[in-house]
Amino acid sequence: MIDYTERIPNNVDLGRDRVLQRALEHWQPGYLNWWYETGPRDTSALEVYLRTATSVEPDGWAQFGYVRMPEYRWGIFLQPRDEIRAINFGVRKGQPAWQEVPGELRSALRRIIVTQGDTEPASVEQQKMLGMSSPSLYDLRNIFQVNVEEGRHLWAMVYLLHRYFGRDGREEAEALLERRSGDADNPRILGAFNEPTPDWLAFFMFTFFTDRDGKFQLCALAESGFDPLARTCRFMLTEEAHHMFVGETGVGRIIQRTCEVMKEDKIDDPSDVRAMGVIDLQTIQRYLNFHYSVTLDLYGSDVSSNAANYYTSGLKGRYEETKIGDDHLLSDAEYPVSEVIGNKIVSKNVPALTALNERLRDDYIHEIEAGLRRWNRIIESAGIPFRLDLPHKGFHRQIGNFAGHYISPQGEVLSQEAWKKREFEWLASPQDHAYVQSLMSGPVVEPGKFANWIAPPRRGINNQPLNFQYVRFN
Repeated sequence: MIDYTERIPNNVDLGRDRVLQRALEHWQPGYLNWWYETGPRDTSALEVYLRTATSVEPDGWAQFGYVRMPEYRWGIFLQPRDEIRAINFGVRKGQPAWQEVPGELRSALRRIIVTQGDTEPASVEQQKMLGMSSPSLYDLRNIFQVNVEEGRHLWAMVYLLHRYFGRDGREEAEALLERRSGDADNPRILGAFNEPTPDWLAFFMFTFFTDRDGKFQLCALAESGFDPLARTCRFMLTEEAHHMFVGETGVGRIIQRTCEVMKEDKIDDPSDVRAMGVIDLQTIQRYLNFHYSVTLDLYGSDVSSNAANYYTSGLKGRYEETKIGDDHLLSDAEYPVSEVIGNKIVSKNVPALTALNERLRDDYIHEIEAGLRRWNRIIESAGIPFRLDLPHKGFHRQIGNFAGHYISPQGEVLSQEAWKKREFEWLASPQDHAYVQSLMSGPVVEPGKFANWIAPPRRGINNQPLNFQYVRFN
């Protein structure tokens, strides 16, 4: 028998639920097999300075210490229950939040949980090889922290499937361990989670752009009328913040190092910059264009009846729902969406209920713009006349109103031929990828040392010095 207090710290009274115990006893070996097969490569014996959540209290959710990752205590935590919590939107607004799954919403709610759950193991699979080329022990520790927390978020969704959805939930939980990122026959559900992450610039872009999508999706689900899902997502958000921090500061440190070299050597031509062993700003822009556009597709179609139904029924709210000053019903409200008509992009108003995906995408873009300004301040402070830009939201889109159209970063509607001629001005070419990967031929494992292409961070993890032994090799 599994000692649930020791092996799986939780605040859901797991030790007293015999049915759930048996379900998770069956699922856990499959999870560990998945971890050994698709988790970080050749890491089972490493001791990593990790943060482990052991409770939801301030002194319990972030305990630091050395852990071998297969022995990490993946816990199940929900934010403490508010006994008087009510649904804040939709036709059930004002009614008590549900503690069990309403029968008529069972299928839709299971679909939401499975889709969210599928993203968690996918990102671990995408990143499994990156430890072999880490630029420092600090960064190696950070990617491992992201990996184990994505694993814990999978446990969080699997708990909901097992606890509330019976046999269907157990089957879905098994399927989460069977799909594989990028697999031709059994891929992950969402497209961005089937893209390769072959280098650290891609990893930092992914954690900045795609993990931030995770934040906004979790915020919307944290408004759910299904209280166990809402409480689960609120706790997950405490960990998601670190993932976005890794991405934003990682890209910022690459930019900083590039600017230092450009300033010291008085160079600005990309070829000259590459000759110094750092990543030119133009290549960073092309990586940005790709990860931003792929992440925008994760929000779904601009106009969506499913999104309207989720909102009306109380399953999924808007970002910061309770702070929005409207009736939270949206019966007569409108929201602008863009579409291509002829050779122009035009805006039109549609019912706000059907434009909820687009509103969430716009909320996301607003926060991304703030991060971009912080990166640009690094470049500006170095006195370099270059600025990173977000491409138009229609650029390189595969889902929604822009799918099937060829939009330049500046928002011009182009022919397929014209777009193809300039594709590698805007997106990283095979040569770009080969160059970036050439910088990452082996891991930097000496404490306090960093690869030439990235600057050190301002401070260490948990107030540790930069030369701390974040990973122990046995």
